[in-house]
Amino acid sequence: MERVLVIEDDRAVQKALKRLFEGEGYAVDVASNGTEGLEKFRATVPSALVLDLRLPGVPGQDVCREVKQASPGVPIIILSAKSEVSDKVLLLELGADDYVTKPFSPRELLARVRAAVRRSSGRGAPPSSQFSFGDVTVDFAKMELMCAGKPATLTAQEFKILKFMSENVGRVISREELLNEVWGYQNYPSTRTVDNHILRLRQKLEKDPSNPVHFRTVHSAGYKFVR
Repeated sequence: MERVLVIEDDRAVQKALKRLFEGEGYAVDVASNGTEGLEKFRATVPSALVLDLRLPGVPGQDVCREVKQASPGVPIIILSAKSEVSDKVLLLELGADDYVTKPFSPRELLARVRAAVRRSSGRGAPPSSQFSFGDVTVDFAKMELMCAGKPATLTAQEFKILKFMSENVGRVISREELLNEVWGYQNYPSTRTVDNHILRLRQKLEKDPSNPVHFRTVHSAGYKFVR
């Protein structure tokens, strides 16, 4: 089971994050200060670390530096009320993988952690560039797609969405996660952009776009790709 270590001194935030990650199947360790956090890190190296900057005792910057020195592959997602560009640059130089500013969206934070864990573990890539579902076959390397035996044209962004969904068959994917993974969090469009792109994929690849089999909507949660 993948494990998340949360180092955060706010009790309410601790409880909220513990519920959030446990609800998604992660084991969760919680620490209230930098010293305790480093002790728990050394005892059990986590799959990801969610780290508040403003900590009593050992500062968050020092925790970040020490964790990266000990285990460079462990992704660190910074959680802080600070939003100055200089802080972000400093943390990236220290080795932090991502930065979320309070107040934050739980779904966005969850998407960031999932993405960081997936990148660090090397999972998620299909064994080859070839993929098929229904009467669709696609070669992601060549960016070629056949639907019902005929060539179909997708935009580069539509290929990116399809590739990401093909790597997460059967899993509910939030709009925030799609934005983070396909567009990149530095350049967020609106969630409506995601809906429009999914609609176009349905129109191009579903036999009945109004009753999709593969690109399914999960109300109040996002989308799920069914092969």
